[in-house]
Amino acid sequence: MGITLQSDKLIVCAYHNVGYRCIEELLRQGADIALIFTHEDSPTEEIWFKSVRELADRHGIPYLTTDISLPENVDRVRAIAPAFLFSFYYRNMIKPAVLEIPKQGAFNLHGSYLPKYRGRVPVNWAVINGESETGATLHHMVEKPDAGAIVDQERVDIAFTDTAFDVFNKITDAAVAVMARAWPQLREGRAACIPMNLAEGAYFGGRKPADGKIDWQQSALRIYNLVRGVTHPYPGAFSHLDGRKVVIWSAWPVEGSGEPGRIVSHRPLLVGTGEGLLEVRSLQAEGGDEVTAADFMTIDEQFT
Repeated sequence: MGITLQSDKLIVCAYHNVGYRCIEELLRQGADIALIFTHEDSPTEEIWFKSVRELADRHGIPYLTTDISLPENVDRVRAIAPAFLFSFYYRNMIKPAVLEIPKQGAFNLHGSYLPKYRGRVPVNWAVINGESETGATLHHMVEKPDAGAIVDQERVDIAFTDTAFDVFNKITDAAVAVMARAWPQLREGRAACIPMNLAEGAYFGGRKPADGKIDWQQSALRIYNLVRGVTHPYPGAFSHLDGRKVVIWSAWPVEGSGEPGRIVSHRPLLVGTGEGLLEVRSLQAEGGDEVTAADFMTIDEQFT
């Protein structure tokens, strides 16, 4: 029996809260999602976000957790012959053989105001680098990551007190707003297509837990930005004290001076940096529970 081709069908690659919420928005607008590609949850990752698989099950949408670019999956995509392909926080690179299939285009929702912060973990990088704003961008997918023409964007502010988790939640809302505007325009063939000037931004790679190690020679401000950029639900910024790894979950930069890494006060817990002091507010020694600085006991006076 032959396969009936449907020109109005979508295929969606999605994971995480952005994937979950953007699929919800497409369904709210009546989109016909034929197939979802998503991921198995990693046993080494803290799963604090909503499940795209559960959403697919609830709406009776078929899904696969194998890579969309595998030959058998490319054949599946060709058989469905979708009008559009969307990628919402899908973690695998989608090969050109897939991108060329949807007749009306393949689009990615990226968690930054492109062309700034192309690449991996853009929210964490924006906070770590002390940015005051970022955003969500829907753009055409091309072989080069996060480089295709822009369809729509939404800016979000980054408050000085925001953690990466706070900013991620703002970007999730912005992503939904972008999709709410863009989907009708894409469907009707009147969406914007603004070339991206890559010279106005840069590409950033992924981060590993080891990248959270604190360099006390840096300023208190830069260390503070690292702390809030990788605090819960991420692995955290860390140093060593009393021969143990200590994760600093919450901190604040203050004026003053002290030898980098040396504790200059216990109440409040102030540590010297390359410029200014870092007030440590909550922390967790390896093998222990997270505690406030007032409850933290140490016999050593030097973070390394």
